[in-house]
Order: sequence, then structure tokens, then C-alpha cells
Amino acid sequence: MSDAEPAAPPDFDETMYLQLNPDVAEAVAAGGLVSGRAHYLRYGAREGRRYLPTPGEVREPGVIAVITTRADGSRAPPPPAYWVEAVRMSPGGGVFVTGWIDDATDKLAEAWLSGEDWEVELMTTAFARTRRRDVEQTLGATGAHPYGFWSFVDLGRAMRRHAACRLVLTQASGAGVTLEIGVRSLADSDLRDAVLAWLIECDWSVSAHIGAVAGLTDGAGAQIVAHNRRITAGIVAQPQVERFGPAQGRPKASIIVCLYGRPDYLFLQNALFAGGAGMQDYEFIYVCNSPEFADRLARDMRIGSLVHGIRQTLVLLPANAGFGAANNVGARYANSDRIVACNPDVFPYHADWARRHTEAVETLPAERTALFGVPLYYETGALMHGGMFFQIDTVHLSRPGGLFTQDLVRVQHYGKGAPPDTAAFLRPRPVAAVTGAFISCRRDWFERLGGFSEDYVFGHYEDADLCLRSLGAGMAPWLHDIRLYHLEGAGSTRGRAQEGALLVNRWLFASRWAASIRAGLHGIEPTHALLAEPETAPARAARRKRR
Repeated sequence: MSDAEPAAPPDFDETMYLQLNPDVAEAVAAGGLVSGRAHYLRYGAREGRRYLPTPGEVREPGVIAVITTRADGSRAPPPPAYWVEAVRMSPGGGVFVTGWIDDATDKLAEAWLSGEDWEVELMTTAFARTRRRDVEQTLGATGAHPYGFWSFVDLGRAMRRHAACRLVLTQASGAGVTLEIGVRSLADSDLRDAVLAWLIECDWSVSAHIGAVAGLTDGAGAQIVAHNRRITAGIVAQPQVERFGPAQGRPKASIIVCLYGRPDYLFLQNALFAGGAGMQDYEFIYVCNSPEFADRLARDMRIGSLVHGIRQTLVLLPANAGFGAANNVGARYANSDRIVACNPDVFPYHADWARRHTEAVETLPAERTALFGVPLYYETGALMHGGMFFQIDTVHLSRPGGLFTQDLVRVQHYGKGAPPDTAAFLRPRPVAAVTGAFISCRRDWFERLGGFSEDYVFGHYEDADLCLRSLGAGMAPWLHDIRLYHLEGAGSTRGRAQEGALLVNRWLFASRWAASIRAGLHGIEPTHALLAEPETAPARAARRKRR
């Protein structure tokens, strides 16, 4: 028999073996064993111990574990089963961590993450828990304990590339581990998109719209918003601007259209809006969030202006700044005193819609036209939008600390799907909000409100947010019967990151506005004083007659 030491398998991974067998890692750290390889050769192979992850497990290389000891030097309780699957970081200071830990009977108490010149306590900054069915199966667990964890932190400053960082996990008993983890570097926008996609991919045990709220409320939501604001500021800092068509006189309104994912609608809008009564007094400002379409849009705008005589401006952004920021940039280049935010898939219902719009602005009381929307119709002719109202859903969520409740807000449309001439939804009146598919706003009022909020990621809820700020400043949104078609959702594309952004935006809107909505803005008949409809002449005559 040969006395040579048996060889380890060719694919033996020392680091992985210690991670998968924390008792061996503890013995190595204490000096009782030379290495994990030595343990595997002497005992591990015979005991059937794993040195590679099982199929389906996601593992990130470069993780080295050090068993935590107490300050007095005594041995801490045995470390838990755990894994850190990824640490990703961006130059702008975003850090994204995902993993899991078995803390069903010994709760995770602290989680610290640090680099060479920074440190953050994740559980007090941003730390979310999720269900992990793969871990439940591995551990033989029967309950739905949230073994998974993830965190996203925006450090608020530019960071040089990090090769590694340190994560310290400590349980209530004192058990824990310190991990030196290799960091994968991503661009700021790529990291943001990875986090947003993660929100959709997580197992929340309930619907994503409800389950994601817990993690976002615990700080991740505010961190994502802050990170996105920094990305947006960089995108809108230096737009490229080209102007086309006639530039004589001052237009009466500036129609701002945000384009993303689909360039087709610029030429179509030019054709369908051009020639209508009153359009000669308007200008188009297209803001492009998809730089890959820049050349095509410039060509189409040049042709459209030549063929239809339309005054137009093309604002090119180097990346997707989102709906709010893109419209705010467009407003900077407007030549009129009226800002009209309009989706690319909105088209005239009546050829003279511009004349009707101008007439409303010039003849109605100023408080009725400071900010207003219009009825929008499906291509089938059914009504889509006759103003908006709010409903509040109070949801109950289970978390490691117990049950908690959270308000979520649904934005509903009056008359959605109703016959086209349903008078109750078409009459001019103040409403809680109008859709961003078409909002007409006096420019000075738009600027006083600060424009659209740029806190929302990509798009959704900026319209309702603007309307609620207008109400708070003393001016109710109105609906006026100037009809348009809206091919809802056809004017842009949506991927996993956009789906995840919708979760962040719904959380943000609810956290910002739920209390105000409960106080007079809730339901189909809100009681807010500014939403009381003005008395009509027949009603006033009838009241006088009763006297």
C-alpha cells in the first residue's frame, strides 16, 4: 500500500468547503486543523461532505469566512448556516448585497458592511428579508421563515473600485461570522436596474406589490430613490438640443412629449396633430430618453417640420432620465407660458382640439386652468379617463418582528370603460388628479410647484404627485371637455427594471401621500374643500326659488 497522501478531487474548492461546513471552518480558525483540504481527505470524503454547491444554488466566488469570537477570547456559539451570494458596487456609491442565514431560532441582530474607508450598519439603514424556498429545502424547514436577506445602500459619494469588503453577521446569542467578500463592480444605472429586477424576482410569499413594501419601508426604498436621483442628475446635466421648423412669434402652448423605447410616434403625432385649427400657435418639444434613436428622431422631426410646418425642438438625453425629469428638461426649452405634458400615444379626438384648448385657457377663470386634464378615449371609442381619484388599501404583512400594516394607494380613473358620451364623467369640474398622459399647466404655476417630482424611478405617480402638490398649494386640478385618444401603454416599452420601479414608486407615493389622501381626498367623492363643484346657474336659481 502506498504511503502517499491521497489526492483531493480536481475540482475541490477549499473556500467553498469551509463555507459549506462551518464546523470545519471553526476548527481551522482555532488551529485544530491545518486546512479544509486536510479535513476532507481524512474525514470529509468518508462522511459524504460537500465541497461544491448543489445544482441550482447560486454562489459568488471570493468569499472567505472567519468565525467570530467573543471579546474576552472565549469561543462564540457555533456559527449559523448562511451564504452571501453577491456583493455588487457602483462608482456612485451604491452597494447591493444578497444572501441568506438560518436565524429561525437565533435571530439575526446585527449586520455591518464596510470597505476601506466606510462602514454602514445595514439593519438600521436598509435591510430586507425574503422567503427562500431553496434554503427551506436544504435545511429541511417546514415553515415560511424569511431566511433570505438583501440590502441596497447608497453611500452618497463617488467611490473608487473596491476589490473586497467585509460583512459581519451577528445573531442574538453572539454567534456570527465575519466575511471578506469579493466585490463585483457595475455601472450606477446597471446596479440600479439589478436591484429593481431583484424586487420582481424575490419570493415575497404574497404579491410583489404587497410584499416588497416591507423591504422598501425598512430603508431600501429611500436608498434606491437617492441613488436614482444622482443618476438622473447626471443624465439631464447636458442635453443636446436641435430646433426645427418656423420660429416666428411666441407660441401659445408648448407640448412636451417624452419618448422612450419606441420612436414611431413622433412622425405619427406630427401628421395627426398638424393642420387642426389652432395648431399654428403651438410647438412640440420631444425629449428623447432613448439615445439609440437620436438620428431617426432628428430625421423624422426635420421631415415633419418641412411637410407640416410644425415648430419643434428635439432634446436628446444620453440615457433614460424617466418621465418626470424628461418633462422638466423639456419645460426649460419651452417658448410659451403654458406647459402641456403629453404622451407619445395621445392623438386628437377632434381636429380642432388646439382651438378648444386655447379658448379654455383664455376664457375660463384662472383657477380652473392653472392645471387641468381632459377626457381620454380608447381607440374603441370607450372612455378611458375622466379625472382620477384615490383608494387606500391597508395591507398586513408578516415580518420577523411580527405583523405590521401599511397603506397602499390605488389611483383610479373616473369612467374607465364607460360609453363615450357619459355626461357625468365629461362635465368640467375639479378633481383630485388628472393623468400625465395629458396635463396642461400654466408655466409659472408649474415652476412654482417645482415641476414633476424626479424622485419616482422611470415613471408612474408623477402626475398624481404634481396634482396633490397643486391642491396643497391652493389650486385644484380641473377636468375640461377637450377630448383626445390615448393608446394606453403603446408609446413605450417596459422591462424587468421598469416593473421593479413601479413597486418603488407605489411605495414612495403611498408613504408620501397616504395620510393626506385619508384627510379628505379618499374615494370617489372626496370631501376636500377645493374639490367642491361650483354651483351651476340652474341649481342656483332653484335654491333661490326655494327661499
